[in-house]
Amino acid sequence: MSPKKIALVLVALLLVALGVHYFARPPSRGAQGGKPAAAPVPVQAATAEQGDIDLSLKLVGSAEAWSTVTLRARVTGQLETLAFEPGSRVRKGQLLAQIDPRLLKAQLDQARGSVARDRAQLQKAQADQRRYADMLAKGYVSKADFDTYQANLAVAKAALQSDLAAQELAQTQLDYARIVAPFDGVTGAPLAWPGAQVSADSTDIVVLNQVEPIRVAFNIPERNLAAVRASLGRGAVAVQATIPGDAGKPLAGSLEFVDNAVDHTTGTIVLKARFDNPDQRLTPGQFVQVTLPTTRIAKAISIPVQALQSSSRGSFVFVLGADGTVGQRYVTTGPGTGNRIIVTQGLKAGERVVTEGQMLLVDGSHVTVRQGG
Repeated sequence: MSPKKIALVLVALLLVALGVHYFARPPSRGAQGGKPAAAPVPVQAATAEQGDIDLSLKLVGSAEAWSTVTLRARVTGQLETLAFEPGSRVRKGQLLAQIDPRLLKAQLDQARGSVARDRAQLQKAQADQRRYADMLAKGYVSKADFDTYQANLAVAKAALQSDLAAQELAQTQLDYARIVAPFDGVTGAPLAWPGAQVSADSTDIVVLNQVEPIRVAFNIPERNLAAVRASLGRGAVAVQATIPGDAGKPLAGSLEFVDNAVDHTTGTIVLKARFDNPDQRLTPGQFVQVTLPTTRIAKAISIPVQALQSSSRGSFVFVLGADGTVGQRYVTTGPGTGNRIIVTQGLKAGERVVTEGQMLLVDGSHVTVRQGG
């Protein structure tokens, strides 16, 4: 057989082998009717919840000391000691500074001496008045002489009363040499140091802030004022404060003050909330994020914000069916609060919506819900 014929036979045999291999393959999953089945799309889901929802405002506020006082010298003298550490917590009545008391003690001793002298003179005047009263009754002295001793008694009483007042003043001045905390608080930096000559009612010693409790002040737009007042009408309004950079839980407080006028230049009104601040996480002057509830919507259906998708036709969600597929459903939404949004139409309580993985979904897609979804 010629080489040409041998080549033709080999080609024919190869074609026969390829045909047998092709027709002997098992049919594919889609061979009987269309495309191969797509793998389920992994998603996360959440349940549409129904309940009362408090709408809230997110605002920036600043902490204010409950009370602030600048302690000032009330007597003149030399500052002897400071009895506090700058920035430390102090208790009501605790000694903070001592002014040299020696001169004031001397003045008090002098006043006490004057009182003792006046008491002795009063006793003598009283004895003279009684004696001359008896003598006047017996006709031994004239009425003019008796009137003199009666006047001496009145003068002695007045002198004693005056010197008692001077003694009390001297005692008060001496007490003022001890500067004590008027309430529990936190001290600032000293404004005068030991050795300095301080003047009455003009030399500041230290600023003391009361921070337990503490206030947080913030402004709200005037359009929200009616809702806030309605909330106050239902009872105490809870306010939360979040400190930037603080990993702790938000602080819980209550609204306690609504200003009596709207600022016409900004269209806002000042509100203040009270926080107990037992751990002193809030410091006067500190900026915080304030959450203030305004309106309560009863029996509202809400879903996580991330479940909501948008198209040219409006907002929609993917709703999980019992057969493991999702349906695209258009919904009407209302206001939101936090990370949830209210759905007013298109969704029932208890239905599950996709919150993650929507970009891979179309209407009717098969899904599998990942753990935690």
